[in-house]
Amino acid sequence: MTHTPQDPQAPTAEQPDTRAAAPDAQAIANDVVARVLARAGTARAEGGTVHTEHDGEQLDLEERTALRRVGGLSTELQDVTEVEYRQLRLERVVLVGVYSGGEREAAEAEVSLRELAALAETAGSQVLDGVLQRRQKPDPSTYLGSGKAAELADVVAAEGADTVVADAELAPSQRRALEDIVKVKVIDRTALILDIFAQHAKSREGKAQVELAQLEYLLPRLRGWGESMSRQAGGQVGGAGAGMGSRGPGETKIELDRRRIRNRMAKLRREIAAMKPARETKRLERHRNAVPSVAIAGYTNAGKSSLLNALTDAGVLVENALFATLDPTVRRARTEDGRVYTLADTVGFVRHLPHQLVEAFRSTLEEVGEADLLLHVVDAAHPDPEGQIAAVREVLSEIPGVHDVPEVVVLNKADVADPEVIGRIQRREKHTVVVSAHTGEGMAELRALIADALPRPDVEIDVVVPYSRGDLVHRVHQAGEIDHEEHLAAGTLLRGRVDEGLAAELRRVAVAAS
Repeated sequence: MTHTPQDPQAPTAEQPDTRAAAPDAQAIANDVVARVLARAGTARAEGGTVHTEHDGEQLDLEERTALRRVGGLSTELQDVTEVEYRQLRLERVVLVGVYSGGEREAAEAEVSLRELAALAETAGSQVLDGVLQRRQKPDPSTYLGSGKAAELADVVAAEGADTVVADAELAPSQRRALEDIVKVKVIDRTALILDIFAQHAKSREGKAQVELAQLEYLLPRLRGWGESMSRQAGGQVGGAGAGMGSRGPGETKIELDRRRIRNRMAKLRREIAAMKPARETKRLERHRNAVPSVAIAGYTNAGKSSLLNALTDAGVLVENALFATLDPTVRRARTEDGRVYTLADTVGFVRHLPHQLVEAFRSTLEEVGEADLLLHVVDAAHPDPEGQIAAVREVLSEIPGVHDVPEVVVLNKADVADPEVIGRIQRREKHTVVVSAHTGEGMAELRALIADALPRPDVEIDVVVPYSRGDLVHRVHQAGEIDHEEHLAAGTLLRGRVDEGLAAELRRVAVAAS
């Protein structure tokens, strides 16, 4: 069911009739919402999740799906034996969106609304209906305007929905006004993404980052009524008998809540800052050993974890869902000629990624700015891959050092993508490689591209390393290129190339050949 605004005013002689385009606008909105609703229930896991031998046992996925929300089940227990097996009922939601312009803008609105449906399903809800309105800009009061909001209330009542999800970030006043009209909970795109992050974060650092982002979002949206607006009483009235100096207007309950949230946010920032040295120590250790790093970034559900598994057999969680993995994963890999490098899988991006999350995950995203090569993974089978590329680059542009990192656009899911779309992106982008992490297509080419792009050692060595320093010989094997190796009486003769730091260490311990 689609609802579009109608112009209540008739045209006059001075005002030409612009309502001729209204049927077209209504037809466009009808088609957009109908296509989105036709995919309801499949947007999150269309086609199911297909694993390969590189994905491992996927124990994390089994644990997650064991408590997946399902439709048709109640949270009320009928028998004590249900305690171990109960599952939460799906929330019933109606999607709301606004677009301006013609068919091009409507196509963009469809992609965004389809993504919103997938986000809602990932968070644990059932999409019942959608309302799409064409207007120049959202209403500053109720997002849709009072008349359209009243129509939305009728849709919510007719469908039995308990939540409205807006495809935008609502101002606190907009959300409150819309809730007062539709009489059910209203959340926006930002709150939905934050909820998914809260469900999927597993590490201590990831949970702290998500909680900080949620509190930053919540702080200006606190609501107070009744006792929440009452003030603490001072002096004898307060019951504490504090007397003079404590009288006057006290702190309201909502002010107290805001102060507690600020204190909690300050504590979380300190905890996240305290975790940073451990990550930097690992990074510096890799730099000291001259281990090149490759960062994997891209849109959510583009196949980053599948690509990491295909390259390293890491066995990280793979699921056909948005933001399936949040915690960064770093794995060691080797090129065909034996050089060691690291692969870092970062958090996925999405259109209009909440700035609270960008700030909270900034320390994690700095891995990208420190990398020697960036693999920008793109879902080539997506309806709007160029939009995904633009959204990812918009977020990455805020990370220091990213502009200096060479970028390779990895067009994933080539086995199901349209060849014309792949060709179009290849013509637009400077460096691309076409792969399928599922079938293995193009993986050999990707490995060769990584090997060519990584920095090579450039300092020539011809030294004899004493047998007591076998650790240095091991480092040469891992990080250098050896042309000749021979075991002499005095030690191991090495000829080849290493980085400047390792060359200096080798020169310090080198002995004369006997």
